Amino acid sequence: MNDLLRRALFRARLSEEDIAAHLGVDPKTVRRWIDGRIPYPRHRWALAGLLRADEHELWPELAPAQAAVQPGEVVAVYPHRWSVSREAWHRLFGNARREIAILAYSGLFLAEDAGLISVLSARASAGVDIRIALGDPGSPRAAERGTQEGIGDAMAAKIRNALALYRPLREAGHAAIRLHRTVLYNSIYRADDEMLVNQHAYGIPAANAPVFHLRRAPDSDMFDNYLASFERVWSRSAAPR
Repeated sequence: MNDLLRRALFRARLSEEDIAAHLGVDPKTVRRWIDGRIPYPRHRWALAGLLRADEHELWPELAPAQAAVQPGEVVAVYPHRWSVSREAWHRLFGNARREIAILAYSGLFLAEDAGLISVLSARASAGVDIRIALGDPGSPRAAERGTQEGIGDAMAAKIRNALALYRPLREAGHAAIRLHRTVLYNSIYRADDEMLVNQHAYGIPAANAPVFHLRRAPDSDMFDNYLASFERVWSRSAAPR
């Protein structure tokens, strides 16, 4: 019996059926995990992220093999962006108290979430500084990314759609939005000292690429390196015309 996992589910008020629905597995599989079977890595990472826990807290027996190679800032690793739950995105931004920063080519999947737009508006009204940097739809970099993902001109269209959906935030003074003409190696979604980093892989849509969930820690610099990357792009970006 994995009592650590069982107690984590109880604290999160999630049932076996809830976990199964989030991860796309059979409830019997979740029951086997609670009984002591160790999930496959992709399920461990997704479950740890859902429970806001380090996987070593849930499966201490993994620590000797993995502690030496996993920095303390890594909360979870998702195999695909689509495996990050909607609740995780809302929780990330909804918990922000100081700053939210988004760097992507389009980030359309967020802009299309009306509930998330409401979350961002509420955070801005509470005094949270929000900065959003999207790709310039007319730049060759955006065109190259569209070609790489196999969607061609649709990338520019996705960016324009995102800008239209974010317009209420900008017009209300709730967000500063800029356009960049940079080659992105990852998309960055920051809320205070937590960050989701969506890796970019050539020819692979961002939704299918891995995501790192980082939490700033004093003994590592992963978080700060990605933050510095955001700041460099932001400083070279300009407001939409």
